[in-house]
Amino acid sequence: MLTNTEIQELTSLLKNKSRIVITSHTNPDGDAIGSSLAMYHYLLKLGNEVEMVVPNSFPDYYNWLPDSEKIVLYNKQSKYTQQLLNEADVVFSLDYNALGRLGALSEIMQKTKGKRILIDHHIDPEIESFDYCHSSVLTSSTGELVYDFISKMGDESLIDKKIGEAIYTGIVTDTGSFSFSCNRPETYDITAKLVKLGVDAQKIHKLIYDTFSENRLRLLGYSISHRMIVWEELHTAFIFLTKGDLKKYDYQVGDTEGVVNYPLSMDKINMSLLITEKEKQLRLSFRSKGDFSVNELSRKHFNGGGHRNAAGGKSNENIDEFIERLKSVLVEYKDELDYKMSL
Repeated sequence: MLTNTEIQELTSLLKNKSRIVITSHTNPDGDAIGSSLAMYHYLLKLGNEVEMVVPNSFPDYYNWLPDSEKIVLYNKQSKYTQQLLNEADVVFSLDYNALGRLGALSEIMQKTKGKRILIDHHIDPEIESFDYCHSSVLTSSTGELVYDFISKMGDESLIDKKIGEAIYTGIVTDTGSFSFSCNRPETYDITAKLVKLGVDAQKIHKLIYDTFSENRLRLLGYSISHRMIVWEELHTAFIFLTKGDLKKYDYQVGDTEGVVNYPLSMDKINMSLLITEKEKQLRLSFRSKGDFSVNELSRKHFNGGGHRNAAGGKSNENIDEFIERLKSVLVEYKDELDYKMSL
């Protein structure tokens, strides 16, 4: 977290009408988009020149957020993105702990000359890559950390409904509608303050979660009925989707969001995995219950990482090869996966 000296330095830096670029990770989710927009509106209030950049597209069901259309996509505007980062006085890194999480954008980020400010809640931040780090793994979301950051700058009074909606989007999506990563009283204190500002929690839930297309709902049904495999002896279930499956249901960005959580609703399943076949590799999404760390599992075996109970990874194997290796790896964790949640 930030020291008092760093807070004073940042207060001066951010109130100096700087050119600022806000960045977030590849395949941006609700916390990435929400925290970016909250910081964007806050920094504009301070009189700065602000731009937002993400490596690639984000789900359409976040388009209702004010000024989401102003987010620059690197994969569509690479030269403009490079220009913005080269000219920036300050670069914010939101919701990622290492420059490698930016994918193709990471090489450009490594060459930026502006001050780098990290705000993130993932494990093991790459602190040597940043000038300032506001990081905590205990916090529900980067959205919550943005609220805390603005407060530490002495500007809590600047948080209005527009900023609040963006922060709430980060909190509600990264806690699965308050079903995990939400045992800190501070999370609910901040949420209550946002509601007092006029944030309509019910409306936002509908805008994010009640926007399924017919194809997305049918893909979910197919995923569970045809593509879910249960290894009861390993307390694990996984869903795999091929390129053909995605094409059949006219896959759009965000259509597999949340699919990985469904197997965890089974009583004896303590880890779930979604395997999605992309053009050149498999994309992996891990979830777990209790103390089993999918962050550790993914970092050690599957080129990824994240949180204790939610992590990502990747593999260059084909699906059959990967499933065979997955089982051999999980055998090593059999005892750790065999537990019951206590009340």
